[in-house]
Amino acid sequence: MKAFKNVRAYIDGKVRTADIAFDGKIAGIDGGTDGAEAERLPDGAIVTAGFIDTHVHGAGGADAMDGTTDALDVISKTLAREGTTAFLATTMTAPREQILSALRAVAEYGDEGNGAQVLGVHLEGPFISEKYKGAQRADCIRKPSAELLAEFNRAAGGRIKTVTFAPEQDGADGLIKYCVDNGIVASIGHTAATGDQARRAADAGARGVTHTFNAQSPFSHRDVGAAGVALGDDRLVCELIADCIHVSAEAMRVLARCKPTGKIVLITDAIRAKGLADGESELGGQAVFVKDGQARLKDGTLAGSVLKMNVAVRNMAEEVGMTFEQAVDCATINPARKLGLQDERGSIAVGKRADFAVLDKDYNVLATFVNGKQVYRNY
Repeated sequence: MKAFKNVRAYIDGKVRTADIAFDGKIAGIDGGTDGAEAERLPDGAIVTAGFIDTHVHGAGGADAMDGTTDALDVISKTLAREGTTAFLATTMTAPREQILSALRAVAEYGDEGNGAQVLGVHLEGPFISEKYKGAQRADCIRKPSAELLAEFNRAAGGRIKTVTFAPEQDGADGLIKYCVDNGIVASIGHTAATGDQARRAADAGARGVTHTFNAQSPFSHRDVGAAGVALGDDRLVCELIADCIHVSAEAMRVLARCKPTGKIVLITDAIRAKGLADGESELGGQAVFVKDGQARLKDGTLAGSVLKMNVAVRNMAEEVGMTFEQAVDCATINPARKLGLQDERGSIAVGKRADFAVLDKDYNVLATFVNGKQVYRNY
């Protein structure tokens, strides 16, 4: 048994001084630490639940689309450096066999890695709109298909947790039904949907919006589009790339004003270039150029990000004006609830997994613990 003793920790909605006993799970709070091995942390450290990134393609030079367990292991270890303790390996629009290869790798890799845990898959494409494809390949886009999604899910060992889709496309209703029946979050994204089409998707069971404001029909005074429905329909949980590049700080503040705090989920949408020096990288077979924290195709199209989750949390506090607790919730309990995992992760409570991010006052990550084991240390 290990323990944090007399540390500042975010527990039950506030930061306070506490003792936390844990092994693989949290065994006691303010009790049960007698005889436990004390984990010493720097003065001023704050312990929170570990971050959960539900939309990340790669990091550290590896990408989920590489289709290997080695690549997933690199991503797992790299994400731990930013306080992330769990993530969804996110695919891209690509040839069918390449997607299947990536999904099989996730099934083979399993739950636990050497860093952040792979919770499953976010299937981003191929069921998207060509008009709003972003940095994804137009020649590999497919109409939404429950049958193809079922094939993909079998290849993933039943581990697809989120599917991004364009609800205006033929076949979307069947895809949403498959998601609802199989516990998968149907997420509206890369879409040219009208407001009515997006709202009907929510009526049918869609519950997510992929990187809100990016690659979707915008709000206007005559048709609110997918972006407007995202803002106004509280059945929908909104992903947000809070890097002040994909979405301006002002737009981030609008989202925070319109949505209940519990309906905002921070994501990084990061690519293999995250954690590497500026220069040329790759995404979906396309050259990507990274400079000054921005990742773009040759034509200037944003191509994922190199955002770190702890920086996203900091931006929500410093640029949007959320409290520390609200900002942390957007990276912890909110994604856990979105995936139906709130009883086992997402906050510090007895019986939950001992997944922790340890931060300093400037949101720098001092340490990361996954399943009670320290997988990253920076002090």
